[in-house]
Amino acid sequence: MFKNPSRNMIITVFMIGAFAVGMTEYVVTGLLTQFAADLDVAVATTGLLLSVYALSVAVFGPVIRLLTLRFSPKSLLLILVSIFIISNIIAATAPNFEVLLLSRLLSASMHAPFFGVMMSLAMAISPPHKKTSAISLVNGGLVIAVMLGVPFGSYIGAVLDWRIVFWIIVALGLVNLLGLIFITPNYKNGEVPKISTELTALKDKNVIMLIITIVFGYSGVFTAYTFLEPMLREIANMSDLGVTFSMLMFGTFAVIGNFSAGNVQPGKLTGAVTLVILFLAIVLLSFTFMLQVPYLAYIAAGLFGLGTFGISPMLNAKIIFAAITAPALAGTLAASVFNLSNAIGAYLGSTLLAQQFSYTSITFIAGGMLIFGAICMVATHFIEDKSRFTSE
Repeated sequence: MFKNPSRNMIITVFMIGAFAVGMTEYVVTGLLTQFAADLDVAVATTGLLLSVYALSVAVFGPVIRLLTLRFSPKSLLLILVSIFIISNIIAATAPNFEVLLLSRLLSASMHAPFFGVMMSLAMAISPPHKKTSAISLVNGGLVIAVMLGVPFGSYIGAVLDWRIVFWIIVALGLVNLLGLIFITPNYKNGEVPKISTELTALKDKNVIMLIITIVFGYSGVFTAYTFLEPMLREIANMSDLGVTFSMLMFGTFAVIGNFSAGNVQPGKLTGAVTLVILFLAIVLLSFTFMLQVPYLAYIAAGLFGLGTFGISPMLNAKIIFAAITAPALAGTLAASVFNLSNAIGAYLGSTLLAQQFSYTSITFIAGGMLIFGAICMVATHFIEDKSRFTSE
């Protein structure tokens, strides 16, 4: 183990882990066509790889975190990343769609507590004025995965084999495991959290309003994002290279949105989230029309990424700041709620597509859901305890 590793070294290790897990979650979006052809299933069915993953994160995340409250952060992270490695080995060797789906379920079980513990530990080792940016940095690993991992994985899957993508993820998991072993400190919690105390967050009006906003508003993002790759191919008539570049645009702007959001002060989060949600709603309402215009399609993908990941770190921060009675559960709860919204969105998108809804109709519905999310944030402004979002 490194003696007295710096904060930057520790957070870098966390970002590698977030990159690996983020790539696992999102890379399938760029491989739906390959899965459908190789495993003999419909494209609409492959959307389950996203919805089942997200729903599993939402269901298992808080349960696993509550059952592991007595584990030290480092020990728990090592167990979780080991599960991650095993799950992706199963994915890489899956003989059929059902086994691939099972591997997603296993991988999803470690997602929320993994991010939750990393965010909590990153905040614990940070000075007061850097706690918010610590969340953005850890989340940045996931966003960089969207920028680089998803288009890279999509391209590898298209020109070589989608199984190679999962072997690459396994390698990333092993690198992260070594980093956690040798870099992450044996941080000790001052007092073992109590399950009853942590669960009080679920009755807190500040937390409840944020959950409603994410579940019924942000889910619109995944209603559209689930089928980003097919939309790029069918509406914009893009080749493999065009899809890869569009995914890169999405990810590049996502990184810009994520790290820009990290600079928003806690007291201004509600207003900033409302504005970004409305911006994203406008993007989705006009999305399929932009895809029909050469070159504008790439800009559309970029704006989609900018809004999508400009919102998420701010909402993550709001939940962690709001859930003051549940310091151990807060980060995991945030990841779980986001993935619940992802599951709802992916399921809704898959259902609409299976019912012969057009991509334009799907993006209109997604935009409407985001407008509802913006309305929820306006309501939140009037009822939340603003003292919880005061900079320390």
